Amino acid sequence: MDAAAAPFGLALNPGFVSLAALSPGTSGRVIGVGNGSAAPLSALERRLLEFGFVNGEQVEILAEARPGRDPFVVRVGHTTLALRRREAQNIWVELQHSESGKPPHEAHSGASERVEVQPA
Repeated sequence: MDAAAAPFGLALNPGFVSLAALSPGTSGRVIGVGNGSAAPLSALERRLLEFGFVNGEQVEILAEARPGRDPFVVRVGHTTLALRRREAQNIWVELQHSESGKPPHEAHSGASERVEVQPA
């Protein structure tokens, strides 16, 4: 599978979601960047690939800003960065469930769930 495009049939598989839809404490594995069309990559999609959002890479939502949940803090591989939800809509992930059987948001009870963004 090419990391530059979302796999065919992505919308039909309930295990694949946009990174923008996830909440803090949720983790998964990147399955693609883009909308799956044959069109060339946009500048944003190329930048996301450069940041490390490549096929098979681990990703975790660490925190989100209040109010509005935007931007949010994400760890991809060993890199931590902030993304806007509209940017993250281009990243497709497969959700991973913990071995404990708890939903992903409950499995990371020690993780910070919100970040206060103070005006400058």
